[in-house]
Amino acid sequence: MNLYNEAARVISEAQNGTVKSLILGGNYKNKKKLYALVYETLKYWPVIQDLVESVGLLKKERNLQEFLVWPMVYDLIFGKGLEGSSKYQNTVSKYKITLQAELARLKIKKKVIRNEDLLDDAVKNAVKLPRYARVNTLVIGKQSAIEKFRSKGYELIQYNQDITFNKFAELVTKLENKQFTEDLHIPELLVFAPNTDLHSDPLYKSGGIILQDKASCLPAFLLRPPAGSTVIDACAAPGNKTTHLAAIMNNTGNIYAIDMDKKRLGTMSMMIARATATCATVLNEDFLSTKHTDDRFRNVECILLDPSCSGSGIASRLDNITGVQEVSSERLSKLSDFQVQALKHALQFPKVQRVVYSTCSVHEQENEEVVKSALAELGGTFTLVPVLPAWTCRGRKVFKDGASCIRASPDETATNGFFVALFERVPVHLHDTAPAAEECDALPAKLGKKRRKRRKRQQSLKSENENGSKTDGAEELTVSEPEVSSRCSGETESFLLSKKRKDLSTAEEVMFLATRTKQRSKKVAEQVNR
Repeated sequence: MNLYNEAARVISEAQNGTVKSLILGGNYKNKKKLYALVYETLKYWPVIQDLVESVGLLKKERNLQEFLVWPMVYDLIFGKGLEGSSKYQNTVSKYKITLQAELARLKIKKKVIRNEDLLDDAVKNAVKLPRYARVNTLVIGKQSAIEKFRSKGYELIQYNQDITFNKFAELVTKLENKQFTEDLHIPELLVFAPNTDLHSDPLYKSGGIILQDKASCLPAFLLRPPAGSTVIDACAAPGNKTTHLAAIMNNTGNIYAIDMDKKRLGTMSMMIARATATCATVLNEDFLSTKHTDDRFRNVECILLDPSCSGSGIASRLDNITGVQEVSSERLSKLSDFQVQALKHALQFPKVQRVVYSTCSVHEQENEEVVKSALAELGGTFTLVPVLPAWTCRGRKVFKDGASCIRASPDETATNGFFVALFERVPVHLHDTAPAAEECDALPAKLGKKRRKRRKRQQSLKSENENGSKTDGAEELTVSEPEVSSRCSGETESFLLSKKRKDLSTAEEVMFLATRTKQRSKKVAEQVNR
């Protein structure tokens, strides 16, 4: 199947999904070239349709299919000319002069000079995002990569380190040809002018740079697993986030890149190999079916979960052309149900400490609502970390900690639309055990009643002892491990160790109980870890 047949197939199926997902999921030889052709064809589709109808191409050549003609006409009139030779291409080529004449008449009628001016307003006004390239530090250092680009004539644009988020977003959208800069938030990310094509650059071909939108870099950057960690990248294909994790971990530890789509697994394996991410293991499995007790995952400390979503945040979807303008409520419900299940599954791995949940969706139902549902069912085991305080585009306040999450959008952050939430396990000694500050204030009143009862019992025992009854004496419990709760601290270790519980004052007993609670929590944690 040649390039134009492949393009025709994708265009014909564009009503049923995003162009990107259709191409990535298909068995196509040159996916990048195919994507570029389909993208440009759909962008110019209304103009191409006018030209084809005006010259009567489909009426005269009844053996030609409509979806096949569109990409051919794009390359013939707007592109670099038809590629290759076939019966159908030769047929379309005969109409080149007629189509060019019709294009000139259309420009006169519309009173425009450039081809771009014929595009629909929705296409013309679409935000042009910068080209982001993540330096793969497993292959080359960031400074070395910068010097290589400068040696090729690229100009490095500098900015003050105290620049605001909004000013930086404005700066990167105004980068001109052959200009680039360093990203404000992600150290290994370089930002180039929109439409910069780096696919043929030696650094790209060698795996030295990976073309990845800034928003897509946020999950691994925020998860930031320590070197030597055991990590799961759930729903990992096509593998950009996996390779980013490997670079952050300096190729140490283990990353399990899990994906159930066999078609995308090949692409991911190739990407991981090119990036030299040797610490990553590709698994063709369903993440929801993984067992928490599996020996491979028993010591998993960090999980990156970027599950299937509506993709409604991707700026290059061309929904206005393909007709996929809104995600149905039924599909959103199915997606969010799966996302909640996947997130809860991730948070239940026994030793996991940090979990990142992310989507390229703009819908609350796939973002804040999923996070809210997971938190509600986990009873305080995990908490949300307020990430990147200076990031102005925050999660929506549909629940208490919604603003701890972050969002991204073409208009506000000069990226694709995205959502990220970072979960962190609550330490055992703080989870429903250690007294909160207000509880510490309330303890003296409670202790007063207990102390009066204890004194009354001791007096009774003393009286019985004097009458010949046997007694074990007063309580001899002492503080065996001087770890005073930070919320109730104030006494020295030697002071607490020197006293028996019956001799403690009310304030001292508050600290004593906090210490004992922490000791018990520690024992429980040790038993769980066994």
